[in-house]
Amino acid sequence: MMAREFRRSRLLLFSVGLLIGLALGTLSTYSFYQLTKGTYQREVIVFAGAAAAPVYREAAALFESKYGAKVVLNLGGSGALLSALEITKIGDVYIPGSPEFLILARQRSIVNFTISQPRTLAYLVPAIIVQKGNPKNITKLEDLARPGIRVAIGDPKSVCIGLYAKEILERSGLWEAVSKNIVTYAPSCEATAQLVYTGAVDAVIGWHVFYYWNPDKADIVWIEPGKIPKIGYIAGAVTTSAKDRDLAAKFLDFLSSPDVRDLWRKYGYFATIEEARARAPSAVVEELKGGG
Repeated sequence: MMAREFRRSRLLLFSVGLLIGLALGTLSTYSFYQLTKGTYQREVIVFAGAAAAPVYREAAALFESKYGAKVVLNLGGSGALLSALEITKIGDVYIPGSPEFLILARQRSIVNFTISQPRTLAYLVPAIIVQKGNPKNITKLEDLARPGIRVAIGDPKSVCIGLYAKEILERSGLWEAVSKNIVTYAPSCEATAQLVYTGAVDAVIGWHVFYYWNPDKADIVWIEPGKIPKIGYIAGAVTTSAKDRDLAAKFLDFLSSPDVRDLWRKYGYFATIEEARARAPSAVVEELKGGG
């Protein structure tokens, strides 16, 4: 009898512990902000690419202090965030890591460029990112075709910088030679950068900010300006499911304001198109256009 009661007590304790764990997990991943929600009269829920997380965290704190409104940040991969927005219909602002995902969001009616024009927040330029100290002495695109050089790029089918990298090599007449040295096609910007940081490859063609993300593990080799066809950028838009459209628009405006430009620069991004053009004066910027 006592053994049976003991087992029941252990089962009860286990069940209670499991429920507490699930509750805490739910709070930490989705609704922790509700604990402090009462402090603010208004809030904006932001889904943003994790690559620029330090900028968003500091900007959110500045925005809260300046406007007295809560900023709830949900940071992650652009594709995963897009899926979450589509499923939950929760979220006021979507800021993916590349404009291609914003176009996809428009196609899925998650954003509407007629109702809310996208805001460009920062700019990026393609560069060669090498291991710290540049042990293979890579100084130009042509060096990526040398025998024995291990190269990686993002998957051109799904990663914006991968598509840019392939276009750069094709325009330079180097695709056939360099592609023989490509050992892997990474599934994301973050994964592309990690290949250099971990020493898995000698070089990647990535965004220039890959160097600033981890300067202790990488170095940067700037690509000859005339060989860069496009300048990339980060842009965001108010979602069609936004609860407080005015506040959401204000937060996006804030991210592109003089108050935050120094934050973008702090983490290696170009805050203005003029800064980006200094590295790629003849490159084009394919701005987001169109209604719906």
